[in-house]
Amino acid sequence: MARFRHLISIDDLNRDDIIHILTKAESFEDVARGKIKSNLLEGKILANLFFEPSTRTRMSFETAMKRLGGDVINLTAQEISSIAKGETLADTVKVISRYVDAIVIRHPLEGSARFASEHSEVPVINAGDGAGQHPTQTLLDLYTIMKECGSLEGLKIALMGDLKYSRTVHSLIKALNLFKNKIYLISPESLRLPEEFSVDAEEVKLEDVIEEIDVLYVTRIQRERFPDEEEYRKVAGSYRITLKVLERAKESLVIMHPLPRVDEIDVSVDKTRHAKYFDQAFYGVPVRMAILCEVML
Repeated sequence: MARFRHLISIDDLNRDDIIHILTKAESFEDVARGKIKSNLLEGKILANLFFEPSTRTRMSFETAMKRLGGDVINLTAQEISSIAKGETLADTVKVISRYVDAIVIRHPLEGSARFASEHSEVPVINAGDGAGQHPTQTLLDLYTIMKECGSLEGLKIALMGDLKYSRTVHSLIKALNLFKNKIYLISPESLRLPEEFSVDAEEVKLEDVIEEIDVLYVTRIQRERFPDEEEYRKVAGSYRITLKVLERAKESLVIMHPLPRVDEIDVSVDKTRHAKYFDQAFYGVPVRMAILCEVML
């Protein structure tokens, strides 16, 4: 029996649920790499409803579904759909949920995924709702930490960049709260974590913790989340990881990024032992395989 019908928020999962998904994801790695063929989802159809641009999330869901023998239909261009004619999100979901076995939705409005789940005949997976939640990204982030650090507990983890608007951070910090880690927050004052997140974390400067942290999770300064251009310009480019910054880092430091990046991590860092963000992107495939199987089988 599935542990959950919809996956809208990381709050929908407890610690055991998370470990269950990550363990299942590990069993799918060879399938995700194309080394083993699977037909677990043969005959199933997934709908990707993306009302915001996406590359990694949409394509990793599509890859996951096809590697498992299923098929995918995509709605990515709002202007060529019935929505451009004035159809409501509720009606769109009601119709499409009658065509498919599950829906993945990304939408610019916070709460839209929860709303969609209330009108869907099939499971709904939130692929990002505005500055709200992005639970599947969180699960692949946790999987990356588990794989690269060997554990999800007892770590010192720094979250750096846009902590105010980043839905990846908002979901991740909630999940990290379920495990025993030391959390550091590094951001411009205007992009600090919102006060409603009651988490045990310490605001620091990177140079004060670079020698001791196990994971550095970097996020870009997101122009599209800012209410005005002037606020964005004040902080754009204010945080940047370079080889110089990493001179005092632990040899085992893991650097993560949900991507896309702009200039917050210099390309010279890509060749270091610390860079794990491209592996992190791949891990989205087995993790999303596990989620799709959980809601469809």
